[in-house]
This record gives sequence, structure tokens and C-alpha cells, in this order.
Amino acid sequence: MAKKEYAFYPGCSSQLRGSASNYLTSVNSMCRTLDVKLTEIPDWNCCGASIGYAESGELPRHVMNARNFALAEKHLPGRDVVATCAACWLGAKETKEKLAANKTLKGDANECLKEAGLEYQGKTEVRHMVEVLIEDLGYEELGKHVVKPLEDIKFAGYVGCQTNRPFGINGESFENPVYLDKLVETAGGEAVTDYDQKVTCCGGALAFSEPEKSQRQIKDIVESAYDHGAEMIVTPCPLCQANVEIYQGEINKKYGTKFAMPVLYYSQLMTVAYGGSAKQAGLDGQVIRAKKLEEIAVKVVPVKK
Repeated sequence: MAKKEYAFYPGCSSQLRGSASNYLTSVNSMCRTLDVKLTEIPDWNCCGASIGYAESGELPRHVMNARNFALAEKHLPGRDVVATCAACWLGAKETKEKLAANKTLKGDANECLKEAGLEYQGKTEVRHMVEVLIEDLGYEELGKHVVKPLEDIKFAGYVGCQTNRPFGINGESFENPVYLDKLVETAGGEAVTDYDQKVTCCGGALAFSEPEKSQRQIKDIVESAYDHGAEMIVTPCPLCQANVEIYQGEINKKYGTKFAMPVLYYSQLMTVAYGGSAKQAGLDGQVIRAKKLEEIAVKVVPVKK
């Protein structure tokens, strides 16, 4: 039996063959080392993070999240739901709060779910994967498995805005969350603790609708990382990872910069530090290669005498 077991909600971007499938690869590798079992919620659906706000009203968006909770309650009772995507986590958290506070809304949601033979009971919590690592396992336990410390690499912990909303990691400051810094240090890397863009929005969906605004924000995020001596950025959010990595080329053309800053997930760092290969860490899914991390990944784990 695994040390910890959870109902897993991968979300659209982090699922197999999704845009952030390398995130899922690294999370699975990390969890194997930590003896954490993630059982995917059967027949889960999109959380509605984007289209759920497109003039369809409040109810459909909450029904989409309530359905995932109801499926977890039915098939994986007693287990917290864990999401790796910041937007999925935030949306599901909002649904729980709204349905708990509004009996009419909860009744309407269950009326919809009745058509599928489901009922939302509100018994299941939703957690971000980072919450599970820090609150359920703890930094000491996470550090025990490090066999290849990420020495001589400086990381800027870019939290973004979604995992810093009024929920966050237990005990963390909303203005200056330090959990990514601590995870970096746990993996043997050096955290750039004075990085001043850690909770700035990456522009989110503005990357499509108003790209100039989004790219100016991304430019500030990457530029500050360079200015503070970082060699890589680490984040818990698939949208942040994609925006901050992918648009560096466009920013270079527009502003004459020479950005080539790798943007990684915390789980990729942990996987490499735990002795995983570049493939197991999903490093082959990067647009900007994390060469220093790849070099550590191919090192032979020292034999303990």
C-alpha cells in the first residue's frame, strides 16, 4: 500500500499528449519515488477554466467541476482530489466554496448532475500537488530522497497569480510566497530569494487576445530573473510555464533581447534530484533546453559505502 493515496485530476493541459504532458511525466516519476499513488478520476471532464467564463453563466462552470468531485466521491471515496494545473485547482476550489455557501446553486448543480446519475456531496477536498508535497509530506521527507543535488544552479521561483489567490499554501505569504524557494533548496539548488516578479501574472489568455500586453509582462518576468542571477525559472503552473517559455522568441524579435531562459516545473527538478533521467523528468518536452539540468540527469548516482 502506498504511503499516500489521492484521486487525481490531470486536467486538459497536463493529461497524456496534452500541451503540458511533460509535467505529468515528471509528476508520475516524482510520486513513484515518494510512494504517492495518484488514481485518475474515471471519465473526468474539463474544469471550464477558459470557456466556462464565455457568456454561459455561472452554473455550467460549477457543474463541470461538481461533476469531477461527484465522480471522485463515487469511485474514489475518502481521497482528496489532487490537481497539477493551477487553473484547474483554482476553479475547483472556487466551486467548492460557492456550492457550500449557496444551497440554491448546489441544488441546481445537483439537478443537472442527476441526469448522469451523479450527486455532488461536497465531502472531497481539492489540493494542488504542491500542497500535497509540502503539507502532507514536508520538506524533510522530500529532502531524504535527493541523490543528485542540483548544485551550482540558480533558480527563480515564479509562483504566478493563480496558486497565490486567497487559498495558497498553508502559512505562506500572498505577497512573498517562499515555497518554491524552499523546494529548490530541498533539491540542492540555489533559490534567488530576492526575485521580485514571483507573483506577477504572465498575462494568461491575453497571450492570444492582447499579445503585446502579455509579452511585456513576460519580458519583465524573464528580465528580472536574469537581473537577479537566475539560470532557470521554476513554476507550479502549466499556463505560466508555456507563456514564459514559448514567447521568449517573440520578445527577442520585438525588443532586441537575447532571452533563452529555461522554464521548468518543480516536479522536473525533484525528479532529476531523485536520480531520474532526463526523459523521466520530461526534459525532452522543453522548448528551451535546460542543459545544466540535463547534465545532472546523466550523472551516475554515487554509491554509498
